[in-house]
Amino acid sequence: MATETGAPFAFICPACQIPLETVSAVKLRCPVDGNEYGCPQGVWHFLPPERMAYYQQFMHEYEAVRKAEGRGSTDPAYYRSLPFEDRSGLMRADWKIRARSYTAFLHNVIQPLEKSRSTPLKILDLGAGNGWLSNRLAQRGHLLAAVDLQTNAFDGLGAHIYYETSFTPVQAEFEHLPFASREADILVFNASFHYAVDYTTTLKEAIRILKPQGQLVILDSPVYRQSRSGEQMVHEREFGFVQKYGFASNAIPSRNYLTDKGIGDLSEQAGLTWSTLTPSYGVRWSIRPWIARLRGNREPARFLILVGKLKANS
Repeated sequence: MATETGAPFAFICPACQIPLETVSAVKLRCPVDGNEYGCPQGVWHFLPPERMAYYQQFMHEYEAVRKAEGRGSTDPAYYRSLPFEDRSGLMRADWKIRARSYTAFLHNVIQPLEKSRSTPLKILDLGAGNGWLSNRLAQRGHLLAAVDLQTNAFDGLGAHIYYETSFTPVQAEFEHLPFASREADILVFNASFHYAVDYTTTLKEAIRILKPQGQLVILDSPVYRQSRSGEQMVHEREFGFVQKYGFASNAIPSRNYLTDKGIGDLSEQAGLTWSTLTPSYGVRWSIRPWIARLRGNREPARFLILVGKLKANS
């Protein structure tokens, strides 16, 4: 059931999961604690004050890094071209990976569901950033909620103004999503699952929102065979950030990577069965592990597409 706000999703209180009362088309209220949630500049804000304070440093540092990297543009064509073209020319290698992951996701998850259904899919884009994935899937006629912490207009949810499609931007945290249970056909963690503080809690919250036959997808999170490789990557990253920006960017205790064993453990803890897709990123990418081994370096990350479905007895 859609809310009276006009959004195609039923919103609930992120703290107590009670359906929210409609105050106006751009304001909702929890009948239990009285907290109000608004929609300034077209973005629904579902972070209670205490959770906003908790994430403040992380959000400030993340935004500072993204600005320093040259992310964003005032040209709508920049956003509309993603992920297939980086018009800034600054992050072409990153967007090449994202484009191939998106194409594999489209061919293996979205298109088969489109062929079997006559109605639009309801999809949550978790870690949506500037909303490029929501835009692409909305172009195909689906109903999207783009979820992120960042609301700025250059790299966050505020960039929705640059698209010609319509989707619902929502500021919220993974552990307390403001959506009714069994609401979505697909939840996709869009290069974002590794930012979760507690993987099991995050997955269980996502599963709450998933329809019984729905699919949960993890895109573009770094995966290692050995934990020590992931730990070394995190150390290298934090050291590099301190050298370049003056902070380690570790204000929240995210793990920042997955392991093969960890993926298996999550399957048991969350009641999911995983299918694994390995997109092709080219010959040079495929030989990276061999080069690292020859040079005595840690293993490089893999970027898999993990597709989870609920086990029959879950």
